Amino acid sequence: MPGPKPKPIKLSEKQRQAFEQLLRRTTAPQRLVWRARIILLADQGLSNSEIARQLRLSRATVKRWRTRWREALPMLEAVQADEHLWLQRMEKILQDAPRLGGKPTFSAEQVVQIIALACQDPNDSGRPISHWTPRELADEAIKRGIVESISPRSVGRFLKRGQDQTPSISLLAQSRNRGRSTVQRRSQGHLHDLSAST
Repeated sequence: MPGPKPKPIKLSEKQRQAFEQLLRRTTAPQRLVWRARIILLADQGLSNSEIARQLRLSRATVKRWRTRWREALPMLEAVQADEHLWLQRMEKILQDAPRLGGKPTFSAEQVVQIIALACQDPNDSGRPISHWTPRELADEAIKRGIVESISPRSVGRFLKRGQDQTPSISLLAQSRNRGRSTVQRRSQGHLHDLSAST
């Protein structure tokens, strides 16, 4: 049994032309094109089910964009005199709403403390190992009260993130050796010494 009939959308000639221009623009993002099609078909009097069937979208998607257009109309009509601003706002209505990211699980301070812990000798913590593993670090971070719980995988991500920021060899390897400047560079797996007299 079909639900209640959606409130009709009636576009002005200016709005209809703007949507049709958007459809013809080759650089327009596809998500905007689909949303413009939804509004244009709603303007023709089609129901959400008919639009969903014709565009092969879900009814919920059609309903969302139809509702969003109706709710944003007052904002759009307020700037109708300024053509440039009007077009910007029209496209903004069709954009995705900003999404809030989830709250970070670990604070920056906790991450720094775990990385600092990784720089310490495991023997100082009473661990009979020569090198930290992510599992050992996770256990020690919990034991020290840095975090309530953490997976070895999260610890591994923290450590890996720090590795990407330092080069594997010195970019400016310079040394002074009895009046001669020495610069080393790698070439085909060998280290070459290029010296220049001063």
